[in-house]
Amino acid sequence: MVKLIVIGGNKMSAKWERDSDASKGTLTFEIDVDTINKGIDEAFIETRKKITVPGFRKGRVPRQIFNQMYGEESLYQDALNKVLPAAYSDAVKEAGIKPVDQPKIDIKSMEKGQPWTLTAEVAVEPEVKLGDYKGMEVPEQDTTVSDADVDSEIEKKRQQQAELVLKEDKPAAKGDTVVIDYEGSVDGKKFDGGSADNYSLELGSGSFIPGFEDQLIGHNTGDDVDAKVTFPKDYHAKNLAGKDATFKVKVHEIKEKQLPDLDDDFAKDVDEDVDTLDELKDKTRKQLQEQKDNQAKGAIEDAAIEKAVANAEIEDIPQAMLDEDTNRQMQQYLAGMQQQGISPKMYFQITGTKEEDLKKQFANDAEQRVKTNLVLEAIVDDANIEASDDEIKDEIKDLAKQYGMEEDAVEKALSKDMLSHDIKIKKAVDLVADSAKQVKTDDKKTDK
Repeated sequence: MVKLIVIGGNKMSAKWERDSDASKGTLTFEIDVDTINKGIDEAFIETRKKITVPGFRKGRVPRQIFNQMYGEESLYQDALNKVLPAAYSDAVKEAGIKPVDQPKIDIKSMEKGQPWTLTAEVAVEPEVKLGDYKGMEVPEQDTTVSDADVDSEIEKKRQQQAELVLKEDKPAAKGDTVVIDYEGSVDGKKFDGGSADNYSLELGSGSFIPGFEDQLIGHNTGDDVDAKVTFPKDYHAKNLAGKDATFKVKVHEIKEKQLPDLDDDFAKDVDEDVDTLDELKDKTRKQLQEQKDNQAKGAIEDAAIEKAVANAEIEDIPQAMLDEDTNRQMQQYLAGMQQQGISPKMYFQITGTKEEDLKKQFANDAEQRVKTNLVLEAIVDDANIEASDDEIKDEIKDLAKQYGMEEDAVEKALSKDMLSHDIKIKKAVDLVADSAKQVKTDDKKTDK
């Protein structure tokens, strides 16, 4: 059935027909004569600036003369380029579809004095039929902070405050730091990056190839050690992967940790806002509680939304949507690396991978991410979720603070529609998560 829309007092028809593949179809639409004529006028003004006609100054040839010499049809392609974006956009809006890729445009007719007819082959966002998304049952989250949790966190802080003191007349033990020279070789040949002098290594830290650190335990200052190891098969340097190697090691010094006493002085050294160890423990308990509450909230959100997605019926997802999601995830990841001073080239060198490897990694979960976003957008529509002007202003303030930008700069970088969309999605997440019901799970098996 042909749908009609009105533009500038003229009618333009648009018809959408799905292919057998529900994610694709053909949009047939017309551009009205008035719009075409405006496009031709604009195309003529630009074209005559570029041509020279005997008897007329450059750019001053009359329209009638131009048409006699070149024909009005010579302007059609330029005119179409001018009017097509808006005409296609209006047709898409009237058809009620959401394209997810660039259309393949085909001209069906461009007769003089008649509406132009075009078709657009396009992939569209799949339809979503929501199932239950409120009251999802999710595993109960334990947010209890025990005394043991607090003591463990305090002990971590104590380890961080430890001093390294020279260990004399005693062999190296796990947890000690040794200062060593080492030189590695494979089949008697040295390799790049395999040697260093006066290197500090904490035994048991897992910093070196598996087995290397263990072979230094029990040795004394001044010892020479031949540490024999095998590089992992997935080692980033492919020329060494799976190879047997020998490291000649000289132990110069052995240092052991000297831990501070658990007292008020320790507490004040760790946190200048507390005066006693008890105050440090209380503050640590509150911090751990906040962490557990946030972790629980995240787990509830993930579980509830995962169920809401599983309950929905979603048509086949176009490959263009999966590719777009994968590329966006890659760019965001590499941008995060860049902020840490690691360029994409450096990242691939360090990891021994290629861009294709990273792309495959993100492509694995692309379908689930796209489905999740589609369901959340459907929930926004189903629940009539809106974003107020005040909420958009608050979002701008939060983003400006988060990224150290001026609010004006945030407004310029992100459109109101983008901000509104993000707020609505967050509200949809909250709606699903807040209505979820935590249930106890019994993982114990009962013998009968």
